[in-house]
Amino acid sequence: MKRIFLVLAVCFSLFSIADAQHFAIGIKADGTANTITGQTFSSQLNVGFNAGIFGVIGLGSFYIEPEVLFAQGNIGTVQDSSGVIYNNSLTKASQIKMNYLSIPVLLGLKLSKAFSIQAGPQYSILLNQNESLKQNGEDAFKSGDFALVGGIQIKVTKVRVYARYVLGLTDISNVSDQQKWQSQSIQVGIGFAIL
Repeated sequence: MKRIFLVLAVCFSLFSIADAQHFAIGIKADGTANTITGQTFSSQLNVGFNAGIFGVIGLGSFYIEPEVLFAQGNIGTVQDSSGVIYNNSLTKASQIKMNYLSIPVLLGLKLSKAFSIQAGPQYSILLNQNESLKQNGEDAFKSGDFALVGGIQIKVTKVRVYARYVLGLTDISNVSDQQKWQSQSIQVGIGFAIL
């Protein structure tokens, strides 16, 4: 009798978990304000955008949200030329434009039906950069950037509105061991669940 009760309890639990799970796939886009910390760049924020797809795998109050985003933006304004060789068109007033493929994997906690907080790691792969900024013929930026993401999200039916802060943890400078460049970004955007 105990075994039957245990089997029924396990089956009931599995059905409850399956019913509580949530799955979604959608598209999203946001505006960004980016900067790079380091003596070479000014501290002003520069405008860019992200666009891509997201997925949601949920269980109760928690969910995982992996994303694949194309990120394009003006990353910084050169203000100090030490250790950097400028080829042709780049001057001290020039914007550095770079494109990344960003892959955040966020853990979300639902605080209410509509409101949640999110946090998690993000890895960004450099797709291309301003070819004018080099040292000894080498690219000025490393090919990858590891960051932490934190933010809030409001979900109403299939629409999601969110705000995030992204803090780069790795030194993305390929120019010199003496300079350390780290990315930072503020993102405000909207997403729509298709499935």
